[in-house]
Parts: sequence; C-alpha cells; structure tokens
Amino acid sequence: MFEVVIGLEVHVQLNTKTKLFCSCPTSFNHKQNTNTCPTCLALPGALPVLNREVLHKSIMLGTAVDATINKTSYFDRKSYFYPDSPSAYQITQLYTPIVEHGKLTIDFEDGSNKTIRINRAHIEADAGKNIHDGDISKVDLNRAGTPLLEIVSEPDMRSAEEAVLYLKKLHSILRYIDISDANMQEGSFRCDVNVSIRPKGDEKLYTRVEIKNINSFKFIQKAIEVEVIRQVEAWEDGVYEDEIVQETRLFDQVKNETRSMRGKEEAADYRYFPEPDLLKCVVTPEMMEEYSVIPELPDAKKERFVKEYGMSEYNASVITSAVEMADFFETMMAIEGVSAKTAVSLLTVELLARLKGEFNITNSPVDANKLGFIAKRIDDQTISGKAAKEVLDYLMENDADVDTAIENLGLKQVTDTGAIEAICDEIINANEDKVSEYKSGKDKLFGFFVGQVMKASKGSANPQAVNEILKQKLG
Repeated sequence: MFEVVIGLEVHVQLNTKTKLFCSCPTSFNHKQNTNTCPTCLALPGALPVLNREVLHKSIMLGTAVDATINKTSYFDRKSYFYPDSPSAYQITQLYTPIVEHGKLTIDFEDGSNKTIRINRAHIEADAGKNIHDGDISKVDLNRAGTPLLEIVSEPDMRSAEEAVLYLKKLHSILRYIDISDANMQEGSFRCDVNVSIRPKGDEKLYTRVEIKNINSFKFIQKAIEVEVIRQVEAWEDGVYEDEIVQETRLFDQVKNETRSMRGKEEAADYRYFPEPDLLKCVVTPEMMEEYSVIPELPDAKKERFVKEYGMSEYNASVITSAVEMADFFETMMAIEGVSAKTAVSLLTVELLARLKGEFNITNSPVDANKLGFIAKRIDDQTISGKAAKEVLDYLMENDADVDTAIENLGLKQVTDTGAIEAICDEIINANEDKVSEYKSGKDKLFGFFVGQVMKASKGSANPQAVNEILKQKLG
C-alpha cells in the first residue's frame, strides 16, 4: 500500500490596475503587445519601481491565512531563458518572501477538517504568453510584468480530493478579500502540482514530479489520479528509479495521461542573486495596520450564518463557498419579512438549478432583490411554495417585478376563509360516499379531499387554511 504526497504551487495574478514594476495597465484581452513599455520589456536603462498596491494585497493574503508577514523582504533575480520572457530573467523573492508560514483549513463532507500548512507566498513578475498558430509561434508581451503571488503549500495533502478542497478554499479566500479575480480560464489562477508516492508508514520523501499549469479543478484531480497510477505501477514493476525522475510533465486531457515536458531545474540552474535594481521592501507599522484589514472570511461567515440564521452547517457551506453567493443571500435577507429557511431553499435548490449555460449567480435574470421578494411572498402566504417555482420560471424569461408576475400568472393565494369554506362544502357534498368511508376510519382519504379542493381552486387556496377547514368539517 502506498501513500500519496502532494504539494501545490499556485500562481495568482493580482488585480492591480498597473503592472508590478511599471505603470502599464494589466487589463486582459487587449490587442497584443500594446500594454508594454521599456521597463516591462527590460530595455537597457529602464529601472523597476515596486507597485505599492502589490504589497498591500500580499499583506491582505498573509493576514487571511494567519501567516507571518516579514517586515523586511528582498527581491532576487532568477535566470529564465523562455521566449515569452523579454528580460531572460524573472524578478522574484527566493530567500526572504513577503509572507511565510501560513495555514488553511479544508472541510470534508463528513464534517471533519484538516489543516494544510502554507510554506510561503512571494511576489514575482509574470512572463508573457506564447500563442501557437499552426507551424508558427507568436509572443504576446502584454502580460509580461503583471504582478503574481506564488503561494506554495507544504506537502501535506494525501489525495486528489484534499488537493482540490485546498485549491477551492484558497480560491474562495482570494475572491473574498478581492485581491484577484482568480479566473482559471484567463490564467489568473494557475496551479502546478507536485506529486510523489511512498510506502505507507515511510516518512521519507521520494522523487516528486511537477505537473505544470493546470487550469481547472476537474483536470487537477484527474492529473493527480493518473500520475499516481503511473508511479505506483512503476514501483510495483520494479522500474521506479528508472522511470520516475524529477521532471516537469504536462497533463494531456484528451489521452488522460501525463507526458514529460522537460527535466526539472534545481535552484542552482536558475543562478539566483539579489536583484540589483530594487531596494529592500520595508513594511512600516502604519502600513501593517492599514494593509492587514480584510473583509469577513468564508469560515467566519459560515459560522455567523449558522448562528444568526439557524441554518445547517451544510447549507452555510454551500452559500459561503463563493463571495458572490454569500452577498446574494445577504441581500435577500435584508428584505423585511423574509425567513432564512425560505431564502436558502429558493437560492440553493430553485435558482441554482435554473442557472445554466451563459447564466451564473452574478448575471442571473432574477437578481437577489427579486428572489428575496419571491421569498417574502411565500412567507406572507401571498403565494404557495409550488406557485413560487412558476413565478421564478416566469421571471427567468420576462423582465417584470414579482407582484406583476404573480398577478399575470393568477397565482395569488386565496386566504379568505369564506371562499375556501364554500369550495370545501362543494367537494364534501359531491363526494358523500368518500365522506362516509373517511368517517369510518379511512384516514388516508383526507389527502383526497385536500387535493380536490386545491384542484377546484386552481392551486390558489392557502393549503394551511384548507387543511384546517376540512378537519373541522369532516371532524
């Protein structure tokens, strides 16, 4: 039996307006090679100046993961001979990063949790982007010099599931504190996975393989699983030392396999030395006080939702998993007369089931205020829970307010007891044989009478009132 050992390196593109060492914009999807200047192109004589906002966002992350924030950190130069790196080196932080020794807690479905240690988070400049067009490769340097935080975990994860839980939690924290859009499709949240195996009970760390730049949680899980199978098979076949070497591999999503990309460089290969063009980075007490202020984090929000709204741990986890979802829910709850139970059900069961294709929680045709008013109309018994689904379907397709939708659909509940009594009398008089059977002990027939009254009222009668009146009349 083998134990899997996983460590993750996550590259997070910070959402600053300008690049790490110059004033070029960081906007995504501009015309190629237009957001460049002598500094980010590393032209002779151009000198870097640290973007203060990068420091701010780095300290926010350090605070969020309960890490040590170094009051003095340094920049280093890393030789990096890639076609999308105009300088042939990268400015990074090797020896003294801005953030060290943090931690992050992951939660399992059974209610248990595990703490994953974070070794460091350091500031570095991103490279450009290679664009492969048939037999030609092009280079877009718009991204060159964009500020990155590289967040490096300790090798504390023991399964693909744990790795994905860690990444999802980290992704959520980044969005909560709003230091990155963390968009995996656009490359602002990129993950390198380090995987090795060892016999269970063995504490030694064996040869690790790095799987590079995977851009979805689903593919990260698959990449780990297929790489573990490859390493286990090599060990069992007696060829582990020959086949499992320290290298960088790519994950082929079509063939569902990892494939060798290049031999893994060691630190010596990069010829690190202190960056000569930058001063040391000093965090003053005033900066520390200002920059360490962060919004409420997902774990704290989850705990508050459980206490404040009386919801289950599971529902609180679902709602706080993304900051957009949590904000949506709190906007619903700000409407007077809305119960948490109704709001949770409408949001997590009904609305999410309807958000497909182009729609998500941020661009839903039914916004938080509209969904909150639907919840209000359920709670004040204007409509039934069943009718609310029809209202929601209508509003997904039509731009109208909630009360107009209810009126147009004719779904307003009848709460007038006199009108409901008249319908009950009509149904009872039309089914005297069923009344006799019910009174002789066939209690299940009560549901028949409720159903007939609701049918006669076209679903508009208040179910609670129907039940109470029928019990009285059939007593």
